[in-house]
Amino acid sequence: MTKESYEKLLKPFKENKTAATALNALDKTLTALIYISYPCLLFYLLLFCREKLIKSVLVPAIMLVLVSILRKIINRPRPYAAFNTEAVIKKDKQGESMPSRHAFSVFIIAMTFLYCFGALSIPVFAVGVILGAVRIFGGVHYPSDIAAGAAIGIISGLIGFFVI
Repeated sequence: MTKESYEKLLKPFKENKTAATALNALDKTLTALIYISYPCLLFYLLLFCREKLIKSVLVPAIMLVLVSILRKIINRPRPYAAFNTEAVIKKDKQGESMPSRHAFSVFIIAMTFLYCFGALSIPVFAVGVILGAVRIFGGVHYPSDIAAGAAIGIISGLIGFFVI
């Protein structure tokens, strides 16, 4: 991505305060929705399906630690830092853009829902796609950051929940 393509991508939101406000609200709302759904899922498993609880905690937790370490090692600058401009979604962090931990988190949570409830995971995957787009249009991630986070979430979920 070039600075010009980045600026073009963010232009509609930078020029329209209402659109920027809506994008920020969507980012916060979808993130909160996902991060609330996961403890609710774990609570349900604790009450009704304990045999799936341990994997549903361990697979996401272990992978979150590994993704966090990977981000520190790669330490890719965020687009707004690399292009010395302002993002639509306000963020202070300069690096650790790759892979996106938001994308990883929503997709590993979606995989946890898939493991526990099958088709009930579809809305969670949909939220993941929307949140990924929001993070790109908000200027805090490159598309490749989102793709990497989503891929790691899905692959680690497939292996952790369905292979091991």
